[in-house]
Amino acid sequence: MIDEAPVASSGSEPAFEVIEPGLLTTVQDGGRPAYGASGVPPAGAADPVGLAVANLLAGNATGAAAIECTLLGPRLRVLRDVVVGLAGADLGAAVGTVRLEPRSSHRLHAGDLLSFESTAAEPSGCRAYLAVAGGVDVPVVLGSRSTSLVGAFGGFDGRSFRAGDVIRAASAVPAGNPPDRRLPAGISLPAPTRRIRLLPGPDAAGGAGAAAWISLASSAWRVEGDSDRRGLRLSPADGSAPPLPPGGFGERQSHGVVPGAIQLTPSGQPVVLMPDSGTTGGYPVIAIVCSADRALLGQLAPWSEVRFRGIDVATAVRAEAELRSLMTEIRQALGEGLSS
Repeated sequence: MIDEAPVASSGSEPAFEVIEPGLLTTVQDGGRPAYGASGVPPAGAADPVGLAVANLLAGNATGAAAIECTLLGPRLRVLRDVVVGLAGADLGAAVGTVRLEPRSSHRLHAGDLLSFESTAAEPSGCRAYLAVAGGVDVPVVLGSRSTSLVGAFGGFDGRSFRAGDVIRAASAVPAGNPPDRRLPAGISLPAPTRRIRLLPGPDAAGGAGAAAWISLASSAWRVEGDSDRRGLRLSPADGSAPPLPPGGFGERQSHGVVPGAIQLTPSGQPVVLMPDSGTTGGYPVIAIVCSADRALLGQLAPWSEVRFRGIDVATAVRAEAELRSLMTEIRQALGEGLSS
């Protein structure tokens, strides 16, 4: 769905200075999925659709490195004229008192102060993506600029932003007045409130597995406050004890896992694996989130409610084809990336 992350830059210059870092702000791109067999988490954008749209708005390839903002975005001082693309959740991006429309490109000027101050009682999601023309320039590690918070590498030394950090971007910025890009109103992106589709996992069969699958797909769930880029911890939305059976699976060996897998912990709590999750685990996997819906996981804020719906493989394949078709439509509406 997104292009491979670029592995080289043709020169860069300072573009932003971090005044306040926000809650959890990192550099993310398309990630490094090819290294799972070596135990390296894929990292990358939690919402790859938001990343891709922000990059296309900025005139980049869809997998270019961008800034991922979580719930409370940073305050950034603009150091030179830049063109940015803004997508994902609307976290109230503004320059001074002027709001920046999401799903649009914007030209910022040296000296501007960019902030994220959402006042919405119920935000549209929890992660916004700020792409800058040419892409954010940080060292490439294992073919990606993504921050691996678990591995402590990539991005800014494997950590979130700090005050005083200087964000560099490719120096090639469109001259004059670049064309404004705005996602047409007729294009509907995946909505964070929709029910997320699931495929049965390898442990969904048998007595305990079948009971766990039925409970997962028929209950309303709440995202716990200690959820993060490693995993979304779920509990029943009504506050009751987890209905899923904690036992019945017997002794298990560690096995490979991927983002989107839903594991069942010994307490009966389901955990949805996210981009910074480990690549192996020993808990039973009772479901896998449909690949077309994994971007929705990245927009689930703590304490939000989510429901699941079981589907078959044929439906999942159609859903992926529909998402790819949507991305093609967006590319055509915004124009292909100007840099790679």
